[in-house]
Amino acid sequence: MDHHRLPLVAAAGTSESKHGRALNACKKALATAASVAACSAMARGLARELLPDELRATAWWAARLVRTRLFAAVAAEEKKRRTLYLATKMDPRDMPRLAVACSPRRKEADGSWSWSARLCAEPGDSATDVFDGVEFKWSFVETGGDDDDNDKGHRDKLFEVTFDAEHTAMALDRYIPFVKATAEQMYRPERELKIYMNEGSSWRGIVHHHPATFDTIAMDPDLKKSIVDDLDRFLKRKEYYRRIGKAWKRGYLLYGPPRTGKSSLIAAMANYLRFNLYDLDLSEVHSNSALQRLLIDMPNRSILVVEDIDCCFSANPREHHHKTPPPDLHLTDSDDDDDDEESDRKVRPPPQQQQQNVTLSGLLNFIDGLWSTSGEQRVIVFTTNYRDRLDAALLRPGRMDMHIYMGYCGWDAFKTLAHNYFLVDDHPLFPEIRELLAGVEVTPAEVSEMLLRCDDADVALRGVMELLRDRGRKARSEAEIKNDGNAA
Repeated sequence: MDHHRLPLVAAAGTSESKHGRALNACKKALATAASVAACSAMARGLARELLPDELRATAWWAARLVRTRLFAAVAAEEKKRRTLYLATKMDPRDMPRLAVACSPRRKEADGSWSWSARLCAEPGDSATDVFDGVEFKWSFVETGGDDDDNDKGHRDKLFEVTFDAEHTAMALDRYIPFVKATAEQMYRPERELKIYMNEGSSWRGIVHHHPATFDTIAMDPDLKKSIVDDLDRFLKRKEYYRRIGKAWKRGYLLYGPPRTGKSSLIAAMANYLRFNLYDLDLSEVHSNSALQRLLIDMPNRSILVVEDIDCCFSANPREHHHKTPPPDLHLTDSDDDDDDEESDRKVRPPPQQQQQNVTLSGLLNFIDGLWSTSGEQRVIVFTTNYRDRLDAALLRPGRMDMHIYMGYCGWDAFKTLAHNYFLVDDHPLFPEIRELLAGVEVTPAEVSEMLLRCDDADVALRGVMELLRDRGRKARSEAEIKNDGNAA
């Protein structure tokens, strides 16, 4: 029975009728390879005839260096991802031999360096994967070098997949995409995250080690779950967005009092999605064209963050913007409002930003205008302490798809903090703390500060009680003063 071999995720075609698409792709690939090979042979012949031996050796060394680095940069990441998938199919106990190697040193969050031992496959090792009842055999093979004398001894190692020829269409159209998607999903948690800041018209990035996750942030559990579900749904909707003709992006507006966890939620979103963060400081951008260059340079699978958006443009809504504000949690997939009046998008910059020419229109063109399709799988997050100060153009459905209110510390949020700091889920002081929380306004950050002051849970929780009692007395005093003033 005929078999086909594919090196890793390369494509191969077979029959004329059933697999015409794969055959055409293979013909194009062969034609391209033949052209490249012919040009390469011609170049080598001319070099041998025209260049001195010393210069030819130098040119060969430079070309080899460029080729090696170029292919290494492109292939290393892909090879790592596919190997993650194949590692789940290989049982070390079934291997005739295994190599032990040390992984590259890795810098930890605390600045220290670490390394670990790992088992590696050797040429000749293989594993069998079954997909929809069809067997695919993956073999770790070593290929020979070129015929050129200078390339003797150079050998490439790669995984080769073998399968019955009758399953070629299934392999190309279903199995290989499945392997790629699964490997990408497995690779996501290992991806090192970075946070970028804009300097002029370019980005500068550093490693992002923020530890916040959805398990550790203090907020209402139902709201937290709705955010996670929305992110999961967004990740899976590539074909859906393409079918309905919308850019594959999602917008979130985080609003509420200061120190209620907006930045922590953004970090948790980045850690959950494994997307890099791009923190846009509009005060450093001096024109719409510079803003456009910055946003276009953002890669796919990234999060754009604009903090305190109410301070970036006019803080005074126009008269026709005095409308009923949207609910605390607003989800929509409605069509973009492409026919907005231009006057709805332009905002007069505040006095302190008169030197800037960045307009709300320029930003909205990236959110839902023509430039919104310059990338895919992007998340846009705006934060504000005062939602009522935002221009109504920002709040329209299709721009900020989900409005998330980050409020004061409630009982569920407090329980999360108590568990984070002391690993306690119950305590004799909890009933009184719950009663006090219901009557005062205190931020999660303020509660966290009290819990950090002592390693003893009893002492720390009593400190929280005193904070809540003081806040309650202050609130009652202010209320009495206000009532006396109204009575007078």
